[in-house]
Amino acid sequence: MSAAAPETPELSLNLAMAVVASSHAPVLLLDENRAVVGASQAFCDAFGVEAGTITGREFSKLGAGEWAVAQLQSLLKATASGLAEVKNYEFDLKREGRAPRCLVLNAHKLNYGEGEPVRLLLAIADVTDARIAEKMTEDLIRDKGTLLQELQHRVANSLQIIASVLMQSAKRVQSEEARTHLHEAHHRVMSVAAIQRQLAVSSIDRVSLKPYLTQLCESIGASMIHDSGQISLEVKSDESRVNAEVSVSLGLIVTELVINALKHAFPEGRQGKIVVDYDSHGPAWTLSVVDNGVGMPKRPTRTAAKPGLGTNIVQALAKQLEAHITIFDAAPGTAVLLEHGKTEAEDTTPADAV
Repeated sequence: MSAAAPETPELSLNLAMAVVASSHAPVLLLDENRAVVGASQAFCDAFGVEAGTITGREFSKLGAGEWAVAQLQSLLKATASGLAEVKNYEFDLKREGRAPRCLVLNAHKLNYGEGEPVRLLLAIADVTDARIAEKMTEDLIRDKGTLLQELQHRVANSLQIIASVLMQSAKRVQSEEARTHLHEAHHRVMSVAAIQRQLAVSSIDRVSLKPYLTQLCESIGASMIHDSGQISLEVKSDESRVNAEVSVSLGLIVTELVINALKHAFPEGRQGKIVVDYDSHGPAWTLSVVDNGVGMPKRPTRTAAKPGLGTNIVQALAKQLEAHITIFDAAPGTAVLLEHGKTEAEDTTPADAV
């Protein structure tokens, strides 16, 4: 069997012309002077060029000169010299009486061998519709951000109004029990307002817990601790970031546990400290609220106090987060531990005072 004959430049050119002619995309074959050697019908149809008049014309002089972009011509010249390649070159094609089209061009030098004529294969993609879609998406995201910011302002204002009304009501009521409930409601509203403010300045998707919990506890302390020399509130946390939904649940849990500690751990002017700590290892995490107060109440074994609102809130949120609650004597004080990702959960019932 005889060896196949080497491919000649003429055969290579004919193959390139066949590829261009059969292409369903806008494609041109240019010589080293950027004159058109061949064009696909898709190019002629897309850009209003007569197929019979295009061969031999300089690329920059096609149409009414709309292709005569200095930077593009310089890149094509460098590509023909083997010094560069046109890769994803984007520009707006502007033609009189027509809307601009956003085009992406790629050019490649065909290798026919040393001393043979230079040929450039130029492919053109119209990405106008894609860019319009991208802009619409960006506009929608920006509008959504503006609306969300406006909503956050309105929510913050509404929470402030509700807190003010609760305080005014607490001053007017005669019942000490009703006054206590109104004060508790006020503290909860102010804590939720603190959560909302922190989320407003955080990423929509991810919230950094350390500044988030710090600001939350500062807000609770400002509302409930009248003497910072008597009771201190400290936040310890790693640099974890969680999604906004989880951060809200964690914030509400911390609010309830800290309020509970402030109400029960330091009676009769007792001094003390509350520490909020969050730590994560991969998907597993722990949240603890520990005080050094009077400790867990000693209840008669045959009676069980009815769980309060705070207990129900913490238990419901912990269940939502798939976290296990453990409450134990910190000696002195009380520790509440939430764990997510434990392999073996202990069956520990939260204290009723939570």
